[in-house]
Amino acid sequence: MSAAAAEHPWDSSQESQLAAADRLMEQLPGFRVEIIGGVITVAPPPDGDHASVLTDVMISFLAVGAHGQESRVLQNVGLWLPAGSEDFAIPDLALVDADFEEHLIQYNCYDPAVFRLVLEVTSSNYQQDLRNKVTAYADAKIPVYVIVDRKHGRLHVLTDPVAGDYTSHRVHAPGEHVVLPDSIGAEVKLDVSAVLRAGEPKKDT
Repeated sequence: MSAAAAEHPWDSSQESQLAAADRLMEQLPGFRVEIIGGVITVAPPPDGDHASVLTDVMISFLAVGAHGQESRVLQNVGLWLPAGSEDFAIPDLALVDADFEEHLIQYNCYDPAVFRLVLEVTSSNYQQDLRNKVTAYADAKIPVYVIVDRKHGRLHVLTDPVAGDYTSHRVHAPGEHVVLPDSIGAEVKLDVSAVLRAGEPKKDT
């Protein structure tokens, strides 16, 4: 995303965090509002290069039939987080069970049990994706967490969640081809160089 995410002050004596999140969404159309670890964060709309990465990654999933009768590939779908009473995240991309709509919890967010994989593309708020969301997604027992780290030019694949962390964290460099875990239900291969190249700022011509 093109500018830094910000933590927003919240006065519990005046309104709930979800009410505060609603208010911020109304005040800042197009911004992403999440509650991670009891903290409201607000991030601006993504830039075009961020969107380009997501499109390229989605094509890899669609090419192997991951968006079908067994699973669905979705952008910006709400994920209810169990660590806090009102926590939720909106991952850039998710692979979910096809019947995910039957598992709505609240606030347009779905049970983490239906999420097979979540993926984030870093922007100026990269520390959120590399730290806070690692903890949040591990606590939610999301089996696979993929991070396209545009800041450092790497692709991270985290698997085997435990309390607050993942026991397996593999970092892949340009030139590698990564096959995502079979547990997601499809054989998805990502070309690290191509994925990162899609997210590079384009020079003026």
